Amino acid sequence: MEPGDRHTDASRPTLSDLAPDWAAKLITATSEVALVVDRDGVIRHVSFSGAEPPIEGADEWVGKPWVETVTADSRGKIDLLLKEAATTGTTRRRQVNHPARTGADIPVAYNAVRAENGAVIAVGRDLRTISMLQQRLVDTQQAMERDYWRLRHVETRYRLLFQLSTDAIIVVDADTMRIVDASGAAARLFDVPADKLVGKGFPLGVAAEHVRAVDDLLATARTTGHATDVRLKLTGDRGDVLASASCFRQDNLTLLLVRLSRHATPSAANTSHRQRLLELIDRTPEALVVTDAEGDILTANRSFLDLAQLASEEQAKGRSLGNWVGRPGADLSVFLSTVRKHGVVRVAASSIRGDLGLATEIELSAVSLPAEHGAGVGFVMRDVGRRVTTVPHGARDLTKAVEELTTLVGRVSLPTLVRDTTDLVERHFIEAALELTGDNRTTAAEVLGLSRQTLYVKLRRHGLSSSGEVDTADAG
Repeated sequence: MEPGDRHTDASRPTLSDLAPDWAAKLITATSEVALVVDRDGVIRHVSFSGAEPPIEGADEWVGKPWVETVTADSRGKIDLLLKEAATTGTTRRRQVNHPARTGADIPVAYNAVRAENGAVIAVGRDLRTISMLQQRLVDTQQAMERDYWRLRHVETRYRLLFQLSTDAIIVVDADTMRIVDASGAAARLFDVPADKLVGKGFPLGVAAEHVRAVDDLLATARTTGHATDVRLKLTGDRGDVLASASCFRQDNLTLLLVRLSRHATPSAANTSHRQRLLELIDRTPEALVVTDAEGDILTANRSFLDLAQLASEEQAKGRSLGNWVGRPGADLSVFLSTVRKHGVVRVAASSIRGDLGLATEIELSAVSLPAEHGAGVGFVMRDVGRRVTTVPHGARDLTKAVEELTTLVGRVSLPTLVRDTTDLVERHFIEAALELTGDNRTTAAEVLGLSRQTLYVKLRRHGLSSSGEVDTADAG
């Protein structure tokens, strides 16, 4: 008897009794489970290849009708297997499901043959692995179908936007500088069919004196990912365009998306004046920054980029001005709060920290911008790091006073010295905050992190409040 054999009575037939020894071993080795079923359909012997039954509860089947070991929907298939084996001697493979105590039903494919004494030998193969692979294949195919249609929809939208855009759009291979795709507007701009533009070198149709500007534009796009508008002159009578470029990766290729838009202005005089103003703003030694209402940078000139130690404007756009100006999370919120209340901040002392660690003292002014195109704030910052700084009124005698207190060591108790020093330093910081905010008590309280009532108490205690000022606070 094989190690996996299961039967209850030595008088009942086993697999070895019904088939030659070599055939019994072959059946046991090539199938997960083998059954000997008598003429009444009762299982008389169970064998399996391993030490443990591959089907849960299979070692308890002996003595039970075969149909009772399968699920209700599979009982008809068992009847067909028994009838077909009794009639023809062999059967075709049929899949049945055995119930499991936990989890899903167990699928098994059975073939059956009739033995000489009328019993039936049924050989089964566990289909769980195949079923799992089939389900995984189905899931993978469905995922591929979903991805395919999603890509088709994306490509359709891309093509629709690409062709309906009024600006000329060209996709250029960054390595070969060959055009790989072009929109209908690009074909109309250069008076060349779109399919004929593909494969041509870029820059195309640009005046010779502006080819260098195109090279600089594309080099900036490769470095920072995006390059802002550059005015270019086209050959012939095609006029001027504004060019911008973005860099992206696709299919292991580095591509450049170049947009060319018509440069149209109300009048040449207005264009000239506006261009001069923009050049002045960009070249002025004062740092100029425009932010939204929350302090996120919308645009910045070259002087600010130098102070912040940034390589390009793109590195600053969308980031909070507080990343560089003032104390992190403190000064910017005070400036914005003051601008909301009064519309302007005038010459406030602050500092700016560069990305590479350089810190510079600055004077900062801010003004609220008109809200026609969205609320914003304009900041003007002047580097005063090289100036001879004047000591604020609240700090003039701080060093001298501390030195005088030091001379009292040994004559006055330590708690008294600490209390006097604390009062002196507290008075100094309150005076500095009042000077920073132009004697605005509410803003000074925000800078110091105090309530307005607490600040009034401290002002009175240090003799900094006017004689006629009423303090309504109860405690400091």
